[in-house]
Amino acid sequence: MSSNSNNATTLAENKVLILYILNLIDTDFKQDDLFKIITSINNINYFYFKQVLTDLIDSKLVGTYTKEEEQVVRITSEGKNAYILTKDVLPGLMKLKADNIFEKEFALIEEESSIIAEFIPKNENDYTIKCKIVENNETIFEVRTFAGSRERAKRIVDNWNKNAKAIYPEILNLLLKDN
Repeated sequence: MSSNSNNATTLAENKVLILYILNLIDTDFKQDDLFKIITSINNINYFYFKQVLTDLIDSKLVGTYTKEEEQVVRITSEGKNAYILTKDVLPGLMKLKADNIFEKEFALIEEESSIIAEFIPKNENDYTIKCKIVENNETIFEVRTFAGSRERAKRIVDNWNKNAKAIYPEILNLLLKDN
């Protein structure tokens, strides 16, 4: 087998692997989260991953768009059909590894993505802080505030990351309170 046809096999496998994972998820998924899963199954670098994903997007097997300032991808109906026709290309061992890693990684990503906090410097004395809770790719709570120093902004972000599950119900209670 020449290295060229070997590369073609690897490319085909990686395309089917991406379709396989997106078919399992079947919802909007961040490109970076998809990369985390793919690279832990089949150790590929980011640029190669982007190239394979771009091929899938160009051939309309994967849709991509921006959602809440993040690049998300989703398998298309053409992608689902292509996956059904090509799933035998995926070696059984890789599929098994994909299933095991997918469950672990996806649970971590779901957990990670539920509480989000970030701060954006406007200038050295003005920071915008965004704190939110996301469930099933939907923002269920979001608050933006400002801080006059990097330290304060960081403190708010750290506090949200540690205590969002306690802060959120308190804010909700305050908003629902009858005066």
